[in-house]
Amino acid sequence: MVAISFSSSPRVSLALQGGGAHGAFTWGALDRLLESGLRVSAISGVSSGAIIATMAVQGYVQNGPEGARAKIHELWARVADAHVINSVSPALDWMWGWGKGVELGNELAMTGLTTALRLFDPGHLNPLGQNPLQPLLEDLVDRALLRDPAAPRLYIGATDVESGAAKLFTNAEIGVPHLLASSCLPMLFPAVRIGERHYWDGGYSCNPPLAPVLTPRPDRLILIRAQPRQRRGVPSSTADIVHRLHEIAFQAPLDAELSLLPRHTSLLDISADEALGAHPLSSKMNTDKGFLEALFTAGRDAAEAALRNA
Repeated sequence: MVAISFSSSPRVSLALQGGGAHGAFTWGALDRLLESGLRVSAISGVSSGAIIATMAVQGYVQNGPEGARAKIHELWARVADAHVINSVSPALDWMWGWGKGVELGNELAMTGLTTALRLFDPGHLNPLGQNPLQPLLEDLVDRALLRDPAAPRLYIGATDVESGAAKLFTNAEIGVPHLLASSCLPMLFPAVRIGERHYWDGGYSCNPPLAPVLTPRPDRLILIRAQPRQRRGVPSSTADIVHRLHEIAFQAPLDAELSLLPRHTSLLDISADEALGAHPLSSKMNTDKGFLEALFTAGRDAAEAALRNA
């Protein structure tokens, strides 16, 4: 079977699921595609997928596929160095033990955080409404590049809190607030206000949005998932049940849109089942460098297999 070649320049659209730190899987998969010379006409994403998509668009404008690879790598290097989760609130320091000569493992920390989210309101855990992504994004987002005439079309999704509907933002309007809205976890962060509306994570309503990148009809749609469709076993604890329900709910909008895929558009669907199925949903907040690098490698391997078998 012949692997896909991107040298013939077909019209290609790219859709990136959200998944917090699991977006490192998307990073790896997209890195392998860009290494093959992938060029796209349109990109959509939510949550971490929206941030990756934004970096990719900026990089394309600067230096094509290699520029996109470099910008996405810079993003994840900054995420790994920033200890993003711990900076949410000093009240959570006890889960990690940072600053006390002890560092607990990330999985144990995630378990503690999951418990805390069931016991306390967001205002108790994050009383100042801090979002550690904001200063990082303010350093990385270049709105001039996003508006450049050479930039691929970019669509990022957020969820309108009051209507429950998906809200799409495009190149000319996208800035730091829109990326924060697309990745806003309501259990940790206050809703992001843009204009007169308030927004939560886009995964609740579109994960990712497909309709805008299917018009005009592309020759190929590349979908990179950042959460597993299937998990073995039946969860029994309340936390695991809630986690699995979230995964199923986040999958539903995508399944609905995939059912409307144009007949003559081929789909390259890069699955995260093998790489992420063994990790709990709480690991979506694990920004440990070793964990991110492992997911990056798994993403590259998944893309390699998809290219070889397409």
